[in-house]
Amino acid sequence: MQETKIIGISGGSGSGKTTFVNRVRAESAGVDVLVLQLDHYYHDLSHLAPEARDRKNFDHPDSIDSSLLMTQLAELSKGRSVYRPTYDFATHTRSKETVQIFPAPVIILDGIFSLYWAEVRSILSLSIFVDVDDDVRFIRRLNRDVNERGRTVDGVIQQYLSTVKIMHDQNVAPQKQEADIVVRWMKYNDHAVSMVSGLIKNWAGMA
Repeated sequence: MQETKIIGISGGSGSGKTTFVNRVRAESAGVDVLVLQLDHYYHDLSHLAPEARDRKNFDHPDSIDSSLLMTQLAELSKGRSVYRPTYDFATHTRSKETVQIFPAPVIILDGIFSLYWAEVRSILSLSIFVDVDDDVRFIRRLNRDVNERGRTVDGVIQQYLSTVKIMHDQNVAPQKQEADIVVRWMKYNDHAVSMVSGLIKNWAGMA
């Protein structure tokens, strides 16, 4: 059985990680690539009142169920399907519905803490950090949270100033030192996309 290759892609909130991942996946056409979004592994806060949920620090690695993440990555790498949780950002809770995820030869883990845990890094075949200036990331995050996640402008700004920037400097930015590749992604970086998709095709014996 072919060894599963896992790529971890990290970077600050609003850095364009998911856009980068989507472009890599599109350019790797013909290869079965599974994208696993770290965002779905936030802890369920349904036991808390809505006001208490809003006060939680979602930009700290402890907000992620890293144990479940590692368990499911291990199962997928062994060729077994898993039932991935589904997270509702508007309510900070997990949906009762799970999604069955099937294994693939190449798995991309996409999220701000993809390179944070040593246990996760130890199983990665490639680690990538998407690097973008802070002001650009904030504008992107503001647009996303208001338009896609039902947040208010004031709420997004308050969260950014109280936790996001501090947590980025403490827990996200240092992951750059753990990356095999640092990708500048102010707009698009076609060379980086081609390089990573070329490696994926090579793993699949298509290059």
